Amino acid sequence: MRQHPHIFTAIKQEMGDWRMWLGRTLVLVYAAIAGLTIVAFTWLGEHALQTFHLLQTNFWWAPLVWTPLSTGAIVWITRRYAPGAAGSGIPQVMAALEPEAHGEVRALFVSLKLSLAKMALTVWGLLAGLSLGREGPSVQIAAGIMHNLRRWIPRQAQVSDHGLLIAGGAAGIAAAFNTPLGGVMFAIEELSKNPEKRSNGLVLAAIVLSGLMAVSIYGNASYFGVIRIENLSAALLLPALLVSIASGVLGGLFARLLMVSLAGTSNDWFTRLRARTPVVFAASCGLLIVVMGLSSSGATFGSGYAHTRALLENQGEDFYLYVPFKFIATWLTTWSGVPGGIFAPSLAIGGALGRDVAQLTSYVNAPTLIALGMAGFLAAVTQAPLTAFIIVMEMVDGHALVLSLMTCALVSSGVSRLISAPLYSGLAHLQLLRLPPTEQPKKGAPKGPKQSTH
Repeated sequence: MRQHPHIFTAIKQEMGDWRMWLGRTLVLVYAAIAGLTIVAFTWLGEHALQTFHLLQTNFWWAPLVWTPLSTGAIVWITRRYAPGAAGSGIPQVMAALEPEAHGEVRALFVSLKLSLAKMALTVWGLLAGLSLGREGPSVQIAAGIMHNLRRWIPRQAQVSDHGLLIAGGAAGIAAAFNTPLGGVMFAIEELSKNPEKRSNGLVLAAIVLSGLMAVSIYGNASYFGVIRIENLSAALLLPALLVSIASGVLGGLFARLLMVSLAGTSNDWFTRLRARTPVVFAASCGLLIVVMGLSSSGATFGSGYAHTRALLENQGEDFYLYVPFKFIATWLTTWSGVPGGIFAPSLAIGGALGRDVAQLTSYVNAPTLIALGMAGFLAAVTQAPLTAFIIVMEMVDGHALVLSLMTCALVSSGVSRLISAPLYSGLAHLQLLRLPPTEQPKKGAPKGPKQSTH
């Protein structure tokens, strides 16, 4: 049996080394800075998207010129000056946690330079009206800030580089979604596969503190407000099952499509064009995104938060082809190579899918199915069902739907696993192929596509 610690001896050990407490204090200070940085990033992104919508409203034709040119320019700058900033940002942090990415080579995936580039280029993408989210980039931005602490923190603080990366990545999710609990679950489910790394109380405290930075500024209100839940009954079973299965199938196909597209191993004409002239390819993607955006009266432009909020509040007219248009617009945005995430567009696609099922089945309480669709599609794409359901629960204040959200996320994730391998793990392996030849994964490592700029 393990002996109880001697109280006074334990207190002396904890309080005796000032360097340990200095290190712990620095971790919390950096966590607060990371959270405030993500709050500023969120503010910039929202205002950038508002500016784009203002441009589109006053000059409907302007996006036909502005968006393709911006997409091409963003890709050119990214490839030339910050290739590690391309794509979501979550795969980069996962790659940085791998044993191969040790020492200075970790800067290929996380650094202050990449954090600044990620912020600027993602905001530019929203200013261009591209279908991207800021949550994945928030993970890489916050991880870069926290990882910068490694050069200042004393060894007595007992916080490893991996601990700083996990704290930063999860803090990015917590601050971006204004959901501290979601950040903790993201750290457990996605970033930390080793149980020993999950139990560090200082890391968890840093994650929660970063999330509280967003709460202190935006308030404790949920992002989409409180949805009205009527008495749940057996009438929900069929619509909820349809939402779960449809979300799983579409989310799995979306994840698989992204993997195949970003791998660049196909020999089709589009893949060859992307490899040969990436800037021209990106501009072409931008033009197609504009065509779909104008065809949907601007509904598919941007992250999709405004559209999802309107659905939950039953305001405005819903574009009946929103799901396929937003699906394609998000795929093209990611395939183009611009920095940007897929969390927010996934929530928008899932919410619209839930609304479609509600109309198809004549279910009276559409917000319930919208929330289930958000959790289901996000869980299917990321194959992180617990993170998905907690994020959605906190965003819509849907505590009355806890079991329904959890069940939908688990079913959708299970269906997705029949269609696609885990998206972020596969993309992280592609990131590791950017390492110098001596540091690349050895033959025993999981197999992945051969080449990618993501």
